[in-house]
Amino acid sequence: MADVKFTDENFEEEVLKSELPVLVDFYADWCGPCRMMAPVIDEVANEYEGKWKIGKCNVDESPTMAAKFGVQSIPTLLFFKGGQVTNMALGFQSKEALKQRLDG
Repeated sequence: MADVKFTDENFEEEVLKSELPVLVDFYADWCGPCRMMAPVIDEVANEYEGKWKIGKCNVDESPTMAAKFGVQSIPTLLFFKGGQVTNMALGFQSKEALKQRLDG
C-alpha cells in the first residue's frame, strides 16, 4: 500500500482532507537515503493499513507541495492529522523510530 503517490494535483484531497492521519515521505529517485528509506516506508505502510495513509511525494515531480511545507532536505517525513502537520522527521529513520512517531 506504500505505492500511494501524493502529487501537487492530489495532495489536498489525499492528504489535507483525509479522514485518516497521513504520513508523507518527501523523496527523490536520485537520493541515496531516500532509497534506503523506501523499504521501511513500505513495511510500515503494510503494518498500519487502515490506521494511517502512508505514501510518497516526489519533490522533483511535485515541487509546489515540497515548497509549501518547507521541505529543504530529503527524505523529509511529515505527519498530518486533520490537514495539519503534527510531526516531522528528517533523514533516514529506522522502522522502530517511525513506528514510535506513528503510535505517539
